[in-house]
Amino acid sequence: MANTPQAKKRARQNEKRFVVNKARRSRIRTFLRKVEEAIESGDKAVATAALRAAEPELMRGVTKGVYHKNTASRKVSRLSARVKSLA
Repeated sequence: MANTPQAKKRARQNEKRFVVNKARRSRIRTFLRKVEEAIESGDKAVATAALRAAEPELMRGVTKGVYHKNTASRKVSRLSARVKSLA
């Protein structure tokens, strides 16, 4: 356990950030799940709209430090390729 005042403060800050990051990650996963469900249903219009909503959320996660830039770009790229391949 943390002994110094600074280490105790860092532990408190880490707990707060963990909660915020967890909520943000959960929100992003929800957007991604909506895209996945739209792709499964085969509706290109709905899938495109869901992807357009999910992309800014993913990139916001990058700026907030939840995801790495390349990870988010890879996810967007793969999802957009799958949406594009819909009939």
